[in-house]
Amino acid sequence: MKICIRAHDLGVKGTEAIVNRLDTLGIDGVQMVCYKAYDDILYQPGCITRERAEEIGRAFREAGVMIPLVGAYFNPVHSNREKADRCFRIFADYLRVCGAMGCGVVGSETGSFNDDKWTYHPRNRTEEALQQVVETFSKLCDIAGDCGSTVAMEGAAGHVCYDVDTLARARRMMGRKTKVIFDLYNFLDESNQDAYLSILEKGLDTFGDDILLFHMKDCVFENGRRPGQVPFGTGQMDLEAVLKRIKAFDKNAVLTLEGTTGEYIPHAVSTIKQIWESV
Repeated sequence: MKICIRAHDLGVKGTEAIVNRLDTLGIDGVQMVCYKAYDDILYQPGCITRERAEEIGRAFREAGVMIPLVGAYFNPVHSNREKADRCFRIFADYLRVCGAMGCGVVGSETGSFNDDKWTYHPRNRTEEALQQVVETFSKLCDIAGDCGSTVAMEGAAGHVCYDVDTLARARRMMGRKTKVIFDLYNFLDESNQDAYLSILEKGLDTFGDDILLFHMKDCVFENGRRPGQVPFGTGQMDLEAVLKRIKAFDKNAVLTLEGTTGEYIPHAVSTIKQIWESV
């Protein structure tokens, strides 16, 4: 098992500061979102060069830090098509250079017709929405195939691929090689929060070896409302049951903290390690 975290959740920027913080915390690697981790890399097409990617990859490799995923999340169904196209081109840029960072995978969620809010919209659950996602990600997969990289997709209850079955269907429709970022919390809403262990089990059975990594989140359950996210290890999820299932599925799983920051990080890391050793 490896523990990772989003680089920009560490509260520092730049390679040296990130590496030092990881060493202090006992974390193995980062989910890298370059334009959030470096002040000199903007979220614009053409702003990540192969030379810069090689520089980042070399430094992390020398420090013994893994980068299992490069994040370039964007909304493929955004109503501002100019913005959606710009974000598509940025994602494609990262597909072309991620290998130089020592990572062959770039990932994104599947978006929402609520645009920048990234929340539920009735159109998300239509065939039109799914077809649009399939078309966009298929094009990205074709770019990835040309440069030896891979696209990863992440589902979420408020997005177009809102459950395990819909994400699986999208991947089948694409007919291309993809990986899955499995975020259990993302699949939860007011209607299914009591079934989170069943959702995890279904995801493990459905996606199998295509799961790239697991996002580690915790939450408090609220009747009639979507569960509220809290720092990992401070909520109401049965983390022992969650981690026991993941360990049985893959003892070498990559567990990536997302949304746990500041003083809560050391507790989250120790919680994962303690539970993993005990289950």
